[in-house]
Amino acid sequence: MCGICGEFLWQGEPAKEQTLQTMMAKLEKRGPDSGGLWTQNQVGFGHRRLSIIDLSPAGHQPMRDHELSLVFNGCIYNYKALRDELVSLGQTFQTHSDTEVILKAYRQWGMECTTRFEGMFAFAIWDDHHEQLLMARDRFGIKPLYYSVIEGGIRFASNTQALLAAGDVDTDIDPIGLHFQLTLHAVIPAPHTILKGIKKLEPGHWLVVNPDGQMFKKRYWSLNAQRPADAEKPNDHQAWLSQTHELLQQAVMKRLDAADVPVGVLLSGGLDSSLIVALLAEAGAKDLHTFSIGFEDAPEEKGSEFEYSDLVVERYQTKHHKYVVPNTEVLPRLPEAIDAMSEPMVGQDAVAFYLLSEQVSKDVKVVMSGQGADEVFGGYFWYPLMVQAEGHELERFAPLYFDRSHSEWLETVDPRFHVADVTSHYIQDRLTEPGADTFLDQVLRLDSTTLIVDDPVKRVDNMTMAWGLEARVPFLDHQLVELVMQAPPELKLEDGGKTLLKRISRGLVPNEVIDRPKGYFPMPALKYVRGEFYEFMKGVLTSQAAQARQLFNPNYVQKLLDNPEAPESFTAIKGSKLWHCALLELWLQRNVDPYTAPKKN
Repeated sequence: MCGICGEFLWQGEPAKEQTLQTMMAKLEKRGPDSGGLWTQNQVGFGHRRLSIIDLSPAGHQPMRDHELSLVFNGCIYNYKALRDELVSLGQTFQTHSDTEVILKAYRQWGMECTTRFEGMFAFAIWDDHHEQLLMARDRFGIKPLYYSVIEGGIRFASNTQALLAAGDVDTDIDPIGLHFQLTLHAVIPAPHTILKGIKKLEPGHWLVVNPDGQMFKKRYWSLNAQRPADAEKPNDHQAWLSQTHELLQQAVMKRLDAADVPVGVLLSGGLDSSLIVALLAEAGAKDLHTFSIGFEDAPEEKGSEFEYSDLVVERYQTKHHKYVVPNTEVLPRLPEAIDAMSEPMVGQDAVAFYLLSEQVSKDVKVVMSGQGADEVFGGYFWYPLMVQAEGHELERFAPLYFDRSHSEWLETVDPRFHVADVTSHYIQDRLTEPGADTFLDQVLRLDSTTLIVDDPVKRVDNMTMAWGLEARVPFLDHQLVELVMQAPPELKLEDGGKTLLKRISRGLVPNEVIDRPKGYFPMPALKYVRGEFYEFMKGVLTSQAAQARQLFNPNYVQKLLDNPEAPESFTAIKGSKLWHCALLELWLQRNVDPYTAPKKN
C-alpha cells in the first residue's frame, strides 16, 4: 500500500525534514500517488501513498488525531467491522480509511490493538502524551519494517535503501547475518540483516521506544501446531475440508472487498494461484484480470507454465494478460531487480516477479498471489523426505534444506567473518519450541512463521511494490493458517503433498493443474548458469569491488566458476551456489557501496 519512514531523536535535537525527504525519495516507488511529511520537535514521519482504500485526500498520511500521529503500510481487512465496534464504544471517525481505524484502535486498546487486526501491516505511532514511538508488524511479516539505532536516536523505514540514504548506518557485514544468508538461501531471521547497523522488527511483535532511548519489545502472536484437545472428531477429514474451504473463501473475499480499486490475480499455472481464481469465481467475482509470465526454456527445464494457466483462463474466462520475456531482456534488467531488494534475495523468481509487476501495474494496483500455500499446506518435495529421515530434529532438517554445511560455509567466506554455527543453533531452537505435536508440525510452523518471511513473502512485496503494486496473500490469512496447522498430518502429505488444497480443488480447478508435478516459478537462466549469465556472474565476483571487499574465499569462488553445473555446485533444494555468491556481492555493490565511506589507511 505504501512506504513509511521516521526519525526519533532523544538528545534534544529536532527531527530533520531533509533527512525525512531523503528517505521518502527511496520509498517513492512503493507509494507513487502522493507523499506527506510531519515533524514535531524530536520526532518526524514520512509517507509515500499508494491509494487503495478511501482514495480521497482524507486518507492522506501521516495521519494526526489529537495527541497521536501515524504512518502505516498495508491493509487491515476487517477495518469496517472494527470501525463499527469502535463507534459503538464511543470513538468518532473523520474518514473511511483503515488508517484511521488503527489510530482509534490504539486509543481504545493500546498496543493490544494488534491482536484485533486481520491483515498485513507495518505501522508507527507517535504518542505525545507518553512521548513514545510505537512500531508493530503483522503476524507473518508480510509488510517490512526496518530500523537503525543511530547516535542519539532511531530511524525506521519500509526498506533498507531509505535508511542507508539517511546516513549514520554501520554498513559492515554482520557475520551472523552472513551465516544465515549463505545457509538458509538468503533467509536472515529478524532482528538480523546482512548489515550490522540495520535491524528488522520480528513478525508478530510490537516495539516501544522511550524518550531515553530504551526499547521494549513484545511478541503479541504465536502459532500453535497441535491437534485440538477438545475436538469431538479430530480425524473427521470431511470436517477439516469443509472448515478449510470456508476459511479459504473468506480469506480470498476479504482481500477482494478491502479495496476501492480493481484487484487482479498473479496466475502462475500452479495449484495455489489457480485455486484463488476458482474461489473468486465461486464467490461471484466478475471481470477478473489474471496475469502470467514466462521465460526461455533450458534443455533441462521449461521456462513457462502457460499450458496450465491457459486451462484456468479457459474455464473461468478471465481477462488474461500473458507476457514472454526473452533472456536478452532478463540480464539487462537484472540490476534493476536487485536495486529493488531491501535485502539480497537469491530466489530465481525475483526478477520474474519484478518484470511481471512492471506489466501488471499498468492495469491494476492490487493483485492476489499464492505465496504461503506450500509452507502452510505441505507442498515442497523435502517435507516427506524430512519426515522419513532419522535422527534428532536438526539431523532430519539440515541435510535436506541448508545450502551449505557449517564446514562448507567456513570454506566459503573470508576467515575474518567466521562465527559459530549460528544457523544450526537457531533452527534447532525454533523446531523444538513448545506447541507442535509432530516433527512435521514443527517444520511447517517454522517455515510458515520464519523462513517464508524472508524468502517468498519479502520477495513478492519488494518486487511488486517497486512498481506501486500491492500483493495480497490469502493463504497467509492468520485464521486460515491457525486452522490448517492443527489439521491431521495425513491431510498434508498424502497425495504428494498439499492434500487439503488438492481435495478442495477437485471440481473447481482443472485436474491437469491439480495432478501435475509440483512446479516452481521457472527462471532457468539463473539456475543453469551458462553463456552471458555465467560471464555476468564471473564479472561480478572478480570485479575490483569484490576483490577489495574480500567477502569470499577466492579458492571457493574459483571452484564454482570452474564447474558451475557440477552436482556440488547446487544446494539441497536445487539452487545455484554461484548465483548465491554473485547476487550477494552485486547487491552490496549497488545498495551499500554508494553509502560506504572509503576506509582510511
